[in-house]
Amino acid sequence: MALRNIEQKIEGMVEKTFGRMFRSTLQPVELARRLAREMEDHKTVSVSRVYVPNQYTVYLSPADRRQFSSYESALVLELGSYLEAHARSEGLSLLSMPRIRLETDTDLRPGEFGIACRMVDPGRAGGNEADMPEAASPEVEAPVEPQVPAAPLPNEALEAVSGTQVLSPEQARAAGLVREHITLYVSGQPFRISQKVTTMGRSRDCDIVVPDANVSRVHAEVRHEGLDYVLVDLGSTNGVEVNGRRVLRHNLRDGDRLSLGGAEVVVERR
Repeated sequence: MALRNIEQKIEGMVEKTFGRMFRSTLQPVELARRLAREMEDHKTVSVSRVYVPNQYTVYLSPADRRQFSSYESALVLELGSYLEAHARSEGLSLLSMPRIRLETDTDLRPGEFGIACRMVDPGRAGGNEADMPEAASPEVEAPVEPQVPAAPLPNEALEAVSGTQVLSPEQARAAGLVREHITLYVSGQPFRISQKVTTMGRSRDCDIVVPDANVSRVHAEVRHEGLDYVLVDLGSTNGVEVNGRRVLRHNLRDGDRLSLGGAEVVVERR
């Protein structure tokens, strides 16, 4: 950690020096690299996962904002996809797909930019982009340390602060970050889902063996993605139904009734 901090300081000094010496147009790859660093620098350690911000505001000089104007929508989507892939590769958890917003800051010169990031639960009120903070972490000026409220409200416990914040079990429960448990009842027999990916099928190599002639050898799988458990049809012969409706992909809910070929499965989330 100490070595990494030293490397970041040296890199910041070099970038600042050359940024002032050579004013040039800003490249999207620079934004992507800095966004990934901001993500890693604003971790929140919960009970069983490490969460990172899912909303980012990038402040650009007027000239740099104009150069992105013709493809801004495509750019923010690409940057969001890049951050999602980066979080997945590093084993970090997101509350939703990363969302990027570009803003103009007249105090910035070409090549300079700042980033503000925040973690927002999309299922809670107040989790809109309009609520994202206005203060940025400047790229070329000394960063402004965010102020952490002395007595945060439950949803504010989700906000990323400078460095790594460790939540107590009480804060995690208040913020809705306590891990859920999901159990699948196959012909009345319970199977607790505890892996990132759980396979279901007739093959004995599957995590949940469903001994039914209408079930494919590897019929479907349950994926633990963020705060969701997702049922995915793996190209089975007889398909997957949830509550009587044919699906290829479905976020599992408590009480869902699944049909894999002829096998009936009941979902319990607690």
